[in-house]
Amino acid sequence: MTHIDFYILPATERQARLIFACRLIDKTYRLGNRIFVACTDEAEMTALDNLLWSFNPESFIPHALFNRKQNESVEIGSVNDCGDHHQLLINLSDQLPEYFSRFERVCEIAIQEEAILKRTRENWTFLKQRGYHVASHKL
Repeated sequence: MTHIDFYILPATERQARLIFACRLIDKTYRLGNRIFVACTDEAEMTALDNLLWSFNPESFIPHALFNRKQNESVEIGSVNDCGDHHQLLINLSDQLPEYFSRFERVCEIAIQEEAILKRTRENWTFLKQRGYHVASHKL
C-alpha cells in the first residue's frame, strides 16, 4: 500500500515550498528514486524547473518537464498524467491526483497559507478514511 508523508513547513511563502521540494527531490534522487512532481499549473511547473537548476550550486539533478520526449528520473507535470512513474510522487498540485495510489510513496508539502492548509487537511482526511498509512513531519 502507498505510504504517505505530509511535510508541514512553518513558512508562509510559496517559494519556501518549492525550495523544500527541491531539497526533497535532491535527497530522494540520490537514493535512486524515480520521482514525479505534480504541479497545479504551467507557471508552477516552470518555477520548479528553473529552481532545480539553481537551488544548490553543488547539486545536479537531471530533470525534465513531463511529455518533452525525455525520460529523466525526475519529471515535473500535472495531475492529468504521470506516465509510467510509480516510485515517488511529490504532490504540489491543488488536488490529490487520481493516480496517487499507484505510487510506492507520496509526499505532500504544506505551508502556512490557508488555501494550501485546507487542501492538505482534506487530503489527509481522505487518505486516513481509506486506510492509508499517513505520517506527519512538522519542520
